[in-house]
Amino acid sequence: MATKSAKPPRKSAISSYRYCRNPKLVFSLFLLLADAILVALIIAFVPYTKIDWDAYMSQVSGFLGGERDYSNLQGDTGPLVYPAGFLYIYSAIQYVTGGEVYPAQILFGVLYIINLGIVLFIYAKTDALPFWSFCLLSLSKRVHSIFMLRLFNDCFAMTLLHAALALFLLRRWNLGLIIFSFAVSIKMNILLYAPPLLLLMLKALNIGGVITALAGAALVQILLALPFIVSHPFAYVSRAFNLGRVFIHFWSVNFKFVPEPIFVSKQFAALLLITHLILLAVFAHYKWCKHEGGIFKFIHSQFLSIKLRLALVSSFPKPTSKNDKPSFKLLTEEHVVTTMFVGNFIGILCARSLHYQFYSWYFFSIPYLLWRTSFPTLLRLLVFAGIEFCWNVYPSNMYSSILLLSLHLLLLWGLWSGPAEYPYVRSEALDRKQK
Repeated sequence: MATKSAKPPRKSAISSYRYCRNPKLVFSLFLLLADAILVALIIAFVPYTKIDWDAYMSQVSGFLGGERDYSNLQGDTGPLVYPAGFLYIYSAIQYVTGGEVYPAQILFGVLYIINLGIVLFIYAKTDALPFWSFCLLSLSKRVHSIFMLRLFNDCFAMTLLHAALALFLLRRWNLGLIIFSFAVSIKMNILLYAPPLLLLMLKALNIGGVITALAGAALVQILLALPFIVSHPFAYVSRAFNLGRVFIHFWSVNFKFVPEPIFVSKQFAALLLITHLILLAVFAHYKWCKHEGGIFKFIHSQFLSIKLRLALVSSFPKPTSKNDKPSFKLLTEEHVVTTMFVGNFIGILCARSLHYQFYSWYFFSIPYLLWRTSFPTLLRLLVFAGIEFCWNVYPSNMYSSILLLSLHLLLLWGLWSGPAEYPYVRSEALDRKQK
């Protein structure tokens, strides 16, 4: 009697086995567990220091009390200067926690772990770093303090930004841009990612897709701000999107070596803005669009493509077919993450004032950026430690500020001198994805 042949293992079992053997996944899960324990210990044993929490709760209480004039929403640190999404988020927090700090710390601890998990997913989707370097993401004393001991709104804004970036890696551009817009509604620093994001969208989508995605993002802003726009539009726009704010020189972590009269001057702000725009243009031309022949050639090709499509549609209307292949290319994960992180880092470098909570704006990108340079590993680790050191000097001084700027410039040079990766998925991999 013939014996039955053994059944081949199921695909799900094979996939599960492969995931278990994936060192990035195993290490990421271990890192999340270890950091969750650290978060619990911080909340239990490290004293909380109130900075903006009372002001947040005062502003939220005014909103919940029916106030819709942004000029009347005040706290003990001054007027409300964040867009409407901030009020909705912290109204929900006040409802859940009753305005108490301790349950809010637990909530922010959970948020920290969620954010770390999203960042680890982003890192794992790229092959830019060795898995052991992921542990750098858990080694910041300042970032743990920003989340669990300060409860800043930057934490929610950056978590949503990282969630949007994860969706971009999954090529869910429309949904990702909606989440991106929600992040902007909590804090405006997210707009530092807007220039590189627009460039990526022009590469990844046709012009109709770009317009649709931008319209969805704009609709989010309108709907969130509607109660304030209807009643007091000028007060809302001037307070929530005030681009001319001057921060106090004492609290600045960077440019502390600049004399205060120069620091607060319009000329210094204009110089930094011009530098910011020039750096973005230079990186876009020579790095992000290098394989397209530069930014000007890329934009010109986009205009030609639009004109050609319009001419073909008007002259030879053609029904779509399931077998038609898209006319645009898929972007690699490394190109998306590198462009977004570098674009934001340029904004950080040129920011007139960085307060301590602003470290969360770019800390989670630092290990990735360091491994996009050609620096030896030892130098990467020294730069990481040096940046972390500067952000833990309190109060900041001339020397820590100069050191921070020097390390930022060194990192920028490393990013500039490093090779520009090919931005598109190779044809063989693209064919497999389409099948």
